[in-house]
Amino acid sequence: MLVAGRRPLRRLRALRGAPIGVRPATSPRRRGGPEDDATDGRRRPDTIRVAAGLGGVAVAVVVGGWPGAVVALPAAVLLDRLLRRIEPPAVRNRRLREAADLPLAADLLAATMRAGAPVDRSIQAVAEALDGPLADRLARVGRLLRLGGGPEEAWAPLAAVPGAERLTAAVLRSANSGAALAGALTRLADDLRADRSTAAEAAARRAGVLIVLPLGLCFLPAFILAGLVPVIVAVLGDVL
Repeated sequence: MLVAGRRPLRRLRALRGAPIGVRPATSPRRRGGPEDDATDGRRRPDTIRVAAGLGGVAVAVVVGGWPGAVVALPAAVLLDRLLRRIEPPAVRNRRLREAADLPLAADLLAATMRAGAPVDRSIQAVAEALDGPLADRLARVGRLLRLGGGPEEAWAPLAAVPGAERLTAAVLRSANSGAALAGALTRLADDLRADRSTAAEAAARRAGVLIVLPLGLCFLPAFILAGLVPVIVAVLGDVL
């Protein structure tokens, strides 16, 4: 009776991808995972409010008097809005890591599908092979597909990953037309790597241009003192 009573529970756990007594390979909380982002999202507004309030108080103290009291509130509101626009380091690191792992995930998906595995099992295998925030999202996609979710609903967890909209579009085209998905995933992985290489080259060129300004600010005083000041002093000496 005990064994028979546990069968529905065991079946439910199997459908959800969690064996009895064992935590799934993709379920442990990794550093920077969705749970950590949710916690950071709850803490961040409070921290921003405190920082904005302290900034308003600092403005009131520096300005002083009734002008400081008048300027303090607008300064606090402006500082609050500016701080909310800054991307938290944890979110930025997570986004960059997901974008970096996406080409490899596409290649692995293509390889597993060419081996004959169905889409849901391929995604689950790739999620177990990868490590990081993208693996968590892929595990959610695999669970939704195994539970009977539609393509748009199942692939929704990848919406926040940069470049994943192209992967989702390829999956939806394959689901609607019945075309093979492995070849599209391979081409997508190559395109993502090419885009990343182009972005890195553009960033390197932009850094070379931006570094000219601080170098100019460093050399400008020396140029003025060594080149212009002696000429000006000599001219003024001749004139006077």
